[in-house]
Amino acid sequence: MTGERTIAAEDVTAARAYALPSEPVVANDARASLGFRDLRYLWRFRELLYFLTWRDIKVRYKQTVMGASWAVIQPLVMMLVFALFFGLLSVPTDDMPHLLFFYCGLLPWTFFANAVTQSSVSLVANSNLITKVYFPRVLIPAATIGACLVDLAVASVILFGLMLYYGFAPGLNLLMLPALVLLTVLLSLGLGTWLAALMVKYRDVRHILPFIFQVWFFLTPIIYPASVVPPKWRWVLFLNPMAGVVEGVRASVTGRAFDWGALSFSAAVTAAVLVCSVYAFNRLERSFADVI
Repeated sequence: MTGERTIAAEDVTAARAYALPSEPVVANDARASLGFRDLRYLWRFRELLYFLTWRDIKVRYKQTVMGASWAVIQPLVMMLVFALFFGLLSVPTDDMPHLLFFYCGLLPWTFFANAVTQSSVSLVANSNLITKVYFPRVLIPAATIGACLVDLAVASVILFGLMLYYGFAPGLNLLMLPALVLLTVLLSLGLGTWLAALMVKYRDVRHILPFIFQVWFFLTPIIYPASVVPPKWRWVLFLNPMAGVVEGVRASVTGRAFDWGALSFSAAVTAAVLVCSVYAFNRLERSFADVI
C-alpha cells in the first residue's frame, strides 16, 4: 500500500509539472497574418524591423573597400554612359541637361529594381530564421527595402549636387519628392513581398525577374521623356506606375508642372498592387515553414 501511494503521489507531481499554462503559448501561428488593420501588431515589432534592417546594411557592406559609395556608383556610371551615347544621338530631354535628365530617371529606378530584386529572395535567404521562431514574416522583405532606402538617401546627394551645378534652385516642387519616394517604397513593398512569397514555393522567380526588369526598364521613360509618346497613347505608358514616379521626380527638380493624371494613376496602381500582395502573402505565409 505504501508503494502504491508513493507511485500515485509521483503521478500527481508529474501531472502538475506538465499542466497547461493559464494562457495559451503560441510557438508558431502563421494564421496570425498581417493585414492593413494590424498596425498595432506591426508597431509591436518595430524594434525587430530596425534590427533586421541594420543587419542587412552591415552584411551588405561587410568587407567592402568602397562601402556605401557603391550605392552611388551604379546610377552614376549608367548616367555617364547614357549621357555619352544618347547625347551624341541628340535624344530629346525636355530642355533638361542630359546628366540631370538621366539621373532623375535612374535614381528612383535603381532603388525600385534593387529593392524588389533583393526583397524577393529575402525569405529564402532567411530560411533558418523562419523555421525556428514565428514573427511577422513581412518584416523580412520590409527590412530589405529599408536597407535599400539607405542606399537611395546616399545616392540622392549626387542629385542635389547636379541641381546646384546646373542652377536649379530648390523650390516648392521639391516638397513633392518625399511623397514620390513613399510611393516608390510602397510599390516596392507590394511587389517585393508578393514575389518573396512566390519564391518560397517557386524558385523560378529568381530566373524570371531579371528578364522582367530588363523589359520594364525600357517601358519606363528613363532614357527618353514621356513627351515623345503621342498624347493619345500616353495613357498606356502611364499604366506603368514607375513612369509617373520618374516624370514626377523630374518635375520636382526642375520646378515644372506635375502631371497629376500620371501620378494619380501611379498611386492607384500602387494601392491595387499593395492590397493584392498583402492578400496573397497572407495566404501563402501559412506554408512557409513547411515548404522553405
